[in-house]
Amino acid sequence: MSKASNLPYEGLRVVEFTHMVMGPTCGMVLADLGAEVIKVEPIGHGRNGDATRQLLGSGAGFFPMFNRNKKSIALDLQTPEGKEAVLRLIATADVVSENFKPGTMTKLGLDYDSLKALNPRLVYVSHKGFLPGPYEHRTALDEVVQMMGGLAYMTGRPGDPLRAGTSVNDIMGGMFGAIGAMAALAQREKTGKGQEVQSALYENNVFLVAQHMMQFAVTGKPAAPMPARISAWAIYDVFKVKDEEQIFLAVVSNTAWAIYCEAFGFDDLKNDVRLQSNNDRVKARDWMMPLLRERMAKFTASEISAVFEKNALPFAPITRPQDLFNDPHLNATGGVADIDLPDGKQTRTVLLPLTLDGHRPGVRFSPPKLGEHSAELLSELGYTQSQIRALSGFSMAE
Repeated sequence: MSKASNLPYEGLRVVEFTHMVMGPTCGMVLADLGAEVIKVEPIGHGRNGDATRQLLGSGAGFFPMFNRNKKSIALDLQTPEGKEAVLRLIATADVVSENFKPGTMTKLGLDYDSLKALNPRLVYVSHKGFLPGPYEHRTALDEVVQMMGGLAYMTGRPGDPLRAGTSVNDIMGGMFGAIGAMAALAQREKTGKGQEVQSALYENNVFLVAQHMMQFAVTGKPAAPMPARISAWAIYDVFKVKDEEQIFLAVVSNTAWAIYCEAFGFDDLKNDVRLQSNNDRVKARDWMMPLLRERMAKFTASEISAVFEKNALPFAPITRPQDLFNDPHLNATGGVADIDLPDGKQTRTVLLPLTLDGHRPGVRFSPPKLGEHSAELLSELGYTQSQIRALSGFSMAE
C-alpha cells in the first residue's frame, strides 16, 4: 500500500451513501486524490451492507474496483440512534455523495435541503438517472440510457443495438459528480457556502454521443452505426491474419500510407494513381480492403506489430480484459497496484489514469470490510464503547 504524500484533497472528509458503480466512482476519485471517504453501509431489517458486495457475474468486480481507499461504517438508519449517529458524522463532513432513487434520501431526512441547515458549507453530490425534468421519475440503468441515448445504436450493427462493453455512463457519471464536487469546493473557498451538485446517467450518455449529433448538424446526414460507418480514414480496421489472430491497424495520412507500403513492399499500391490521397483510398475501400486483407493474412500479428511499431504506425492487439494484468506497459508504469479483497484474497487493481507530479495516486488501503471503521469513527464522534456495540451490532468488523 502506498502512503499519502501531499495529495490535493488530504484533510477533506466525504460521507457517501452509495452502491453499484456511479456513486462509488465519485467517492473513489476523491479518495484516490487524498480525501477521507466514509462509506455509510446499511444494516438491520434484512440488510447487511452494500448489496454490491454480494453481486455475481458481471457485477462481481464492482465493489473491489470502486471502493478502495475508503472507510466503512455500518449503521441502521431506520432507528433514531443510527440516524443521530449519521447526522453527527455529516456535521463533520465537507462533501456528502449519494446515488439512490429519487426520494430515498428525503425519506431519511438526508436530502440537501435538510442537511444544509445542519452544515451550510456542505457540498452535496446527487447522482441520478436523469437531471430534473420530464424523465426524472424514471428508473435508469447504464444499459437503459445507452439504448435511449443513441450509444447502443452507434455501437451495434444496423438494426442490432448493442451496449458498450463496460459501465461507461456509470463510471463517467461518477467522474462528472467528482468534477462537480471539485468545482463546488473551489467556489466555497470564495463564498464560504456549499451547494448541491447533480450528475446523471442520461445526460452523461448524451454528452458521449454529442459528436454524432454535431456530425448531423454539420453535414445534414445521420451518423451511421460504427460497424457500418464510412470511415474518415481508408485503413482503420481489424484484420484477421496468420494463425487466426486478429490485429487492429490504422493508416490515417498520406505520409503513413507511403511508409506502410514501403515497409511491406507494396510498391504497386504506393504508385497506384487511384490511391494517392486519403479520400481516394476511402472511395476505393470496396476493392482495396479485400486486397490488403489477403496480403496481410500472410503475416503473424507479432510480425505486423513489429513493423508498425518500428515505423510509428498505429496498431493494437485484440486484448481480453484479464490479459491486461500482465501488460508490460501498465506494470512498468505503475498502472496497477496490489489490494486485499474483503474476503482476504490478494489481487491487483487499476489506478486512476493520471499522474500528479509524475506519480500515480495509489492505494492507501484496500476495499473495506463491512463496518471495518465503525468503532474508530463512532469513538471520534464521542460514543462510548457500549454505545458503539449497540449501534454497530454483529456487522462491525472485529
